[in-house]
Amino acid sequence: MSRPGQPERSATYAEVFAVAEFRWSWVALVGSVIGDQLARVALSILVFDRTGSAGLSALTYALTLLPDVVSGPLLGGLADRLPRRRLMVTCDAARAVLVGLMAIPGVPLWILCVLLVAVQMFAGPFQSARSAFLATMLTGDIYRAAVGLSTVTTQAAQLTGFVLGGTIVAFIGPSQTLALNAVSFAVSAVLLRLGLRERPVPMGDDPAARPSWWGSLVAGARLVWRNRRLRYLLALCCVPGFYITVEGLATPYAVSVGGGAVAAGILFAANPAGQVVGILLTSRIAPARRMSMMGTLAIGTCAVLIGCVFQPGLVVTVILWLFSGMCASYMPLAQATFVQEIPDAQRGQVIGLARTALIVAQGIGILVAGLAADRWKPAMVVAGAGVLGIIYAAGAARGYRRTDR
Repeated sequence: MSRPGQPERSATYAEVFAVAEFRWSWVALVGSVIGDQLARVALSILVFDRTGSAGLSALTYALTLLPDVVSGPLLGGLADRLPRRRLMVTCDAARAVLVGLMAIPGVPLWILCVLLVAVQMFAGPFQSARSAFLATMLTGDIYRAAVGLSTVTTQAAQLTGFVLGGTIVAFIGPSQTLALNAVSFAVSAVLLRLGLRERPVPMGDDPAARPSWWGSLVAGARLVWRNRRLRYLLALCCVPGFYITVEGLATPYAVSVGGGAVAAGILFAANPAGQVVGILLTSRIAPARRMSMMGTLAIGTCAVLIGCVFQPGLVVTVILWLFSGMCASYMPLAQATFVQEIPDAQRGQVIGLARTALIVAQGIGILVAGLAADRWKPAMVVAGAGVLGIIYAAGAARGYRRTDR
C-alpha cells in the first residue's frame, strides 16, 4: 500500500496470487480457456470430416463467437440479480452437460449446432459475473493487475490450445477432445464452488426498487451514454476493431508474401504474443503513468500497421504486428478502469453491453477487411485499417483526456 501523499505504486502479480480466491479462479480460467480452444479446433475438424465443406466448418467456428453478441446484453444483467458465484458455477455446470452431449459420437450435425449455440449463450452471463465478482474481490491497482494477468493467461492459454489442438484431435479424436472440454467446465465449476466466497446480490441506491429486465438493459445503456468518462473508455476498448484485421487477413497476407500454412500461423500468433509481452513490460510502470499512456498506446496499435503499406516481407510484417500487440497492452487497464467506474449494482449489465460492443467492433473489422482484401492487396488493407484506426483512437483518447481535466 502507498503512504498518504505518495503516488500509488504498481501492484505485483505476487500480490494478486496472494489472494486465495483469485488463485482458485485463475486455475479454473486456465483449464476452461484451453478446453474452449481445443473444442473449437475439434468442432471444425469434426464438421469438415462429416461434410467435406470448408464453408460449414467455418460457420461452425463462427457459432462459437456469435451468440455472445446476444447473450451479453440480454443475459449479462443476471450478474446483478443473482449471487455471482452461484451464477458462474451454474453456467459452467450447464456448459459441462451440453458439451458432454456434443461429445457423444454420431450426434446429428444440426443438433450439434443447436447445442453449440446453447453452450455459447452461457458465456455472456458467466463473463459478466466473473468480471463483476473480480472487481468486488479486489480493489485499486491489485484489481488492474489481476485483469492484466487474466488477459496474459487467456492469450497464452489460447495459443497453447491452438498449438496443441490439432495434435490432440489427431491423437484421440474430435469426440474425445470435446469430452475433455466438458471435463474442463466441470472442474471449473467445482473450483469456483469450493474456492470462492459468495457475496450478497449488489443493491442500488433503492434496494426495494429492482428494475425489470428491460429497465436494467436500458439503464445500463443510458449510464454509459450519459457518462462521458465511461463512453470514451468504451471507445478505447473498441479500438481492436481496427487492429484485429491482422488476424482476419493472416492467411491471405502469408500467401501474398510467398508463405504457406506455417507463415500464416506465425502471423496469427504475432499480435497475441505481443500483447503478452507488452502487458508484462508495462505492469511495473506506476499506475498514474500507465493511465496517461493509454491513449498513446491505443494510437500506437494502429500506427505501426501503416508500415505494411510498403508491402514488407514476412519478418518485417511479424515485427510490425508484434509491436501492434505490445501497444495493445493498454486494453486490460482500459477494461479494468471501465469496470471500476461502474456502480456495483449495474456492473453485470454494463459489462455485458461492453463485451457485445467489442465483439461487434471486431466482427465488423474482420468482415470489412476481408471484403476489401478481395479487391486490394492484404498489405494495403492492413495499412488502411491502421490509418482509420489512428483517427478513431485519437478521437477516443482526446475525449478521455478531457474527462480527466
